[in-house]
Amino acid sequence: MRWKTWVTRNHMDLVGGYGAQPLVRPWAALECRKPAIRPVVLPRPEAHQMTSSETLTLSLLSSIARIFPIMRESSTPGTQVVLGKTDSHVRGQKLLVTGSSGLIGSEVTAFFCDSGWQVSGIDNNMRADFFGAQGDTRWNRGRLEKQYSNYAHYELDIRDRAAVLRLMTELKPDAIVHTAAQPSHDLAASRPWDDFDVNAVGTLNMLESARRVCPEAPFIHMSTNKVYGDAPNHLPLRELARRWDYAEEAYADGIPESFSIDQSLHSVFGASKVAADVMVQEYGRYFQMPTCCLRGGCLTGPNHSGVELHGFLSYLVKCNLEGKLYKIFGYKGKQVRDNIHAYDVAQLMVEFIKRPRCGEVYNLGGGRANSISILEAFKLAESISGKPMKYEYFDQSRKGDHICYISNLAKIKSHYPNWGITRDLNQIFEEIHSSWQSRMAAQPQRSGVAPTASSPA
Repeated sequence: MRWKTWVTRNHMDLVGGYGAQPLVRPWAALECRKPAIRPVVLPRPEAHQMTSSETLTLSLLSSIARIFPIMRESSTPGTQVVLGKTDSHVRGQKLLVTGSSGLIGSEVTAFFCDSGWQVSGIDNNMRADFFGAQGDTRWNRGRLEKQYSNYAHYELDIRDRAAVLRLMTELKPDAIVHTAAQPSHDLAASRPWDDFDVNAVGTLNMLESARRVCPEAPFIHMSTNKVYGDAPNHLPLRELARRWDYAEEAYADGIPESFSIDQSLHSVFGASKVAADVMVQEYGRYFQMPTCCLRGGCLTGPNHSGVELHGFLSYLVKCNLEGKLYKIFGYKGKQVRDNIHAYDVAQLMVEFIKRPRCGEVYNLGGGRANSISILEAFKLAESISGKPMKYEYFDQSRKGDHICYISNLAKIKSHYPNWGITRDLNQIFEEIHSSWQSRMAAQPQRSGVAPTASSPA
């Protein structure tokens, strides 16, 4: 009797160039191809002498089983089959995080370090190059290195294809979280080559290196709601006293993933993120890799180095504390964003790593409950600090900017029912306020010096 496996010719791929050994990807059998899964029955050793190829296959499957030990069959034939729930805090697992000194990257790094993972971070402080001294994230890198002995930092540029491949080969991570990006609309227009090289080419470098070295590792990409361009602005809206809102009941819960990303004005930044988003989907669907795109709304939290060009709430709270002038660009200051704390973003990543899928897309934000306009944000900031908000209004809106954007979270909650929003707006504002107070006390700025940098996303 020959040993039967799930692996077929279509479930193999040559990794590392011609002549390399085929690498079995259990995701291909478990999720992307949606086969009728049958339990693997291994014969007694004396009943069958396995061939060398079968031995290799068994060894690889055993390695994967040590990472994700529980598997289950689909209860409904033909539906997606996902990995069974596993312990996300298994010690000794290896995580690679790009943009590890940034808002989301540092939150993910801290969470997984606390959970006993070995975390490697890639960050070359490009945010300081983009936004000046106010965008510098070295303070956050120093915090992580001081706090966690299981964190290793690599000052590497993701645009350097050979360096990315070398590091991926050295680390062989069990999961990858890709948060590194150029995040500003306005900066992208003035530096389009840098924007595309970081956002699109850098993402491709990460994907292809992962495909060659560790195609079974869940790959999570921080995308953006700007992939929808200005198409949400063409929805019927109603104007309220302090905000815009959707007029149609169909969008009461926000924008779903089925919303078109085509034939709209994206901004140069939005276009480069579309390229990265689609490529992450394609590596999941074409190569059957466990990938997903998280199309973030306003991602925020206490560790954000918010500047004028990027970091809506962080920069707004900072201006309020310092008594600086905040600039409103268009839409009467009633433009709406849904805000999500970096901790809740990290929690969704944990759920995806537990139960990965191939080529998925999720709209990720705070949902309607955590939505707020600029004018409403002024009031909340003032209520916490006790200081009046100083602002100036410009009637010209930024190209591609959303009038009202709220993320529909229904798909995420259907795939990952254990996940939900845990930080409300009051908590988010209070944490950001406390963080800026601490940073200002540690690094006092000269009075009257305006911040160099930048506009809210």
